[in-house]
Amino acid sequence: MNTLFGFEETEIPGLIVVTPFNAEDMRGSFTKDYSREVFNQQGISYELAEIFYATSYRGVIRGLHFQREIQQPKLVRCIWGRVFDVVVDLRKESAQFKKWLFFELTGDNHQEILIPAGCAHGYLVLEESIVSYKCAERFYGEYDDGILWNDSDIGIAWPLELIGGEGNVILADKDKNLQSFMEFMERYGGF
Repeated sequence: MNTLFGFEETEIPGLIVVTPFNAEDMRGSFTKDYSREVFNQQGISYELAEIFYATSYRGVIRGLHFQREIQQPKLVRCIWGRVFDVVVDLRKESAQFKKWLFFELTGDNHQEILIPAGCAHGYLVLEESIVSYKCAERFYGEYDDGILWNDSDIGIAWPLELIGGEGNVILADKDKNLQSFMEFMERYGGF
């Protein structure tokens, strides 16, 4: 059994908080945030297909994103900075359907979340940040989709006071034009 990593199940099936190996000394720190062998020892089959990094300013909201057809499980970690990270279960057969959970991911706490297929993901940047996405499936632009960050049917309690209020939210045009949860249900009925 590996003692260098920690794995914690959440209320959403398949959504796992991972505490990676991290060593610090007078030089700084050294972090190993993925090991196929360690994940397999935990019964988690996770193969990397692509890795992305997003640099974002304070107040940016990215999401709530998913791929419609070919799902893209993700291992997400804030490498530097601080984000309020949210996952929403969109799997219609899940006992936690429509439930959302949040995680404070920071460069200092090193935690990451393993997001299963069938979930939407997004985050609010609380401090300028770099976020890493280690994806188990490649990105398909033609299947890229999402739900509005402030959809009232999902009702995420974003801590907007930490960025000075809703007036300081920064959204890409793509994220301003995402569908509502009701539109998602009418089109797809969940995953």
